[in-house]
Amino acid sequence: MDMAIEGLAEEHQILWQSVHDFVNDVIKPFIKEDPDREWNAAPEDRVPRKIFEAVDKLGIRCIGVPEKFGGVEVDPTIESLVCTLVAMELARGDCGLADKLIQTWKLSVLIRTYASERIQEEWFPEIVADPTFLMGHAVSEPRGSSDRWLPYNVPESNMDTKAVFDNGEWVLNGVKHFITNGYDGNLFIVYANTNSDVGVLEGTSSFVVPRDTPGVSIARCNETIGARLMNNGEIVLEDVHLPEDHLLVKDDGLPKAEIVFYRLGKLLQAAKNIGVGQDAFDTTAAWVQEHVQGGKILIKHQAVAARVADMKIKLEAVRSFLFRVAYALDRDDPEALNLCNMLKVFAANEVIHICRQGLELHGGYGSMMEMGYEKLMRDALMFPHMDGSEDLCAFRIIKKMFPDTAGTYAGGD
Repeated sequence: MDMAIEGLAEEHQILWQSVHDFVNDVIKPFIKEDPDREWNAAPEDRVPRKIFEAVDKLGIRCIGVPEKFGGVEVDPTIESLVCTLVAMELARGDCGLADKLIQTWKLSVLIRTYASERIQEEWFPEIVADPTFLMGHAVSEPRGSSDRWLPYNVPESNMDTKAVFDNGEWVLNGVKHFITNGYDGNLFIVYANTNSDVGVLEGTSSFVVPRDTPGVSIARCNETIGARLMNNGEIVLEDVHLPEDHLLVKDDGLPKAEIVFYRLGKLLQAAKNIGVGQDAFDTTAAWVQEHVQGGKILIKHQAVAARVADMKIKLEAVRSFLFRVAYALDRDDPEALNLCNMLKVFAANEVIHICRQGLELHGGYGSMMEMGYEKLMRDALMFPHMDGSEDLCAFRIIKKMFPDTAGTYAGGD
């Protein structure tokens, strides 16, 4: 793959190449040495400390953390693109590991944008100092997640998690479900209703919640079919008392998160898709040129050749769209959010198709766990449900395109 991109500084080209080589030299051998680790190891043992330390040494773990705190600052005019390239390569190694690390980048941007200087001074050095430090964005709940973005902006769509200001402190109660890094995160950004008289977009606040705060407990690790090196979890909040300055954004926490977190999140979700799709293509391309069926190597069969070509066409189409959206986001294009929603849906569906083609070209071996390819199919099947459901994204796309005629798609009968 050509690792040169117009407008990308030489230092970032080198970073991209370094991550590419790191995945080949460290991550892929780690996955290969124990393919059953994702199933047999306890959630807390699936990624050993040595991998976190290796990522930290590479210098990509603290992207987004301000340089004055020891982080890795990137020129804001190419930050989304650089994060995209790194996420794409990491996911080529393992998308669960990529997802585990990406949260730190996204949430660091959120904290540096909205948190007080005192909060930044407290937590950014902690993040930098501990290679295993993980973060989680706690929005989804057992009775509501993507549907709250339709928008259906009325009081009954408000979050069940509540936050009340009492005697100079915030008190939080509720349950957060399906949270990336929710099982083993050190620090969470938690969203809670702070005004039940208005809609969810005007009545939801965000808070900085350390894992070890009294009243915070982790109920379970949600065992998923794919991306299993990322421990999705359920967080319970019972009379959690927070100092006043742990409030991140008051009342319009969701709209502000969309600007600095959700747009980038959908972009990086698609980047992970590409990483898995690239691995599926590389693995399949090698397979069809090494294995014989019907007296000749697979690639010489016309039906096989057509399928491999289809995989490559779809892969390059998604990659081109990915870079287009990364550039739009870095330039704060007015269409960036809608493009992120489109890209998220397109990438998820196309990469599932790419992985399925590869699965079928592997024949019966494709579905055998010991061969390893089936992992890519499982990982790809996670994508439509991450960072907003496919239908939710479609509704928002149409609402943006045709605001005067599109339906509400929620509420009513």
